[in-house]
Amino acid sequence: MGALVWIMVGLALWHFTVFLPDHFWGGIVGAFVGALVGSFIFGLIVNGGSIPGQSDTHLLTGLEGIPGALLGMSAAWFAGVRQERAHEHAPA
Repeated sequence: MGALVWIMVGLALWHFTVFLPDHFWGGIVGAFVGALVGSFIFGLIVNGGSIPGQSDTHLLTGLEGIPGALLGMSAAWFAGVRQERAHEHAPA
């Protein structure tokens, strides 16, 4: 149940990427994947590699997914910017 909460938090935060310029690696889909994977992996790290069950899922479980989603989207952003700069400087 905790994994579902982390993924949903990542999905909710991903919706705010429409307000940013599209420099994500893979476009908006890359931001989507970064948010979901980041929130899930960070949630696993915070919980020591285990996924909380239904009785262990609380409001704080949802807050655990926020930093991971932001880190995942940031990674997709910087990878996209780096790729754009590489294409700008590539010889024709």
